[in-house]
Amino acid sequence: MPDLWGRVERPDAEVWFLDRAEDAPPVVLLHGLAGYAREWSATMDALSPEWSAVAVEQRGHGSSTRCPTDVSRDAYVDDVLAVLDDLGRDDVALVGQSMGGHTAMLVAARAPERVSSLVLVEAGLGGDDPAATRAIGEWLSSWPVPFADHREFVRFFGGSEHTAAVWAAGLEEREDGLRPTWDAATLTRALAGVHAREHLEEWGEVTAPTLMVLGQHSSVPRRQVESMCALRPDTQVVTVAGAGHDVHLDAPGTWVDLLTHFLRDPQKSLG
Repeated sequence: MPDLWGRVERPDAEVWFLDRAEDAPPVVLLHGLAGYAREWSATMDALSPEWSAVAVEQRGHGSSTRCPTDVSRDAYVDDVLAVLDDLGRDDVALVGQSMGGHTAMLVAARAPERVSSLVLVEAGLGGDDPAATRAIGEWLSSWPVPFADHREFVRFFGGSEHTAAVWAAGLEEREDGLRPTWDAATLTRALAGVHAREHLEEWGEVTAPTLMVLGQHSSVPRRQVESMCALRPDTQVVTVAGAGHDVHLDAPGTWVDLLTHFLRDPQKSLG
């Protein structure tokens, strides 16, 4: 089944999404900050044909509007719901990594009747010291663009060569070289909304069976994981050995196994 691109018009933005358009239960995938829809390609391949995968290219990223006026948490939630409306989909499995996981959690809280199961990949409640927002924004602004080629980016990015290569594949080619498909100032504003406060009340409103997938070198504070499990003790938590924040890229085989087992029976323990 070929990939299809869809688009929804929002008041201040276009939001594009990649759709496998298969006649199967839907799984909607949300990338993290500075990510892009096709970073889920391996996951989408693994889900087909048992599930119909849709990867949203969220506002401020990729083919979607690069510098929208509104980068609030509500805007990101409304975008996902608009995509579901456009697809005519209800009762979806919703998967999100990092900031995309935070958005997924808020969607599940706002519209519980539309989310059958929830998977959070390296995503917590939000809330952080403003210095963390500034540090990430400064890191994004510091990228020595343009990059001559993918190899140069991989050397700059460091870490796992596979993970760096997936990030590199999200760069766009211009006359002067390779550049990101996002604006650092816009993403920093968007991240500030995540860091503004811990969304514990919204987490308590989620009713969908939930799986939290964390890396061994996780960026999610342990106290948040404990708070989330205390409020919703039926939440399943799995830590992937050797993985960092990009669990789905650092350990793709383990990630796909966890995801597919959970989607087949969200009530069954993965322990």
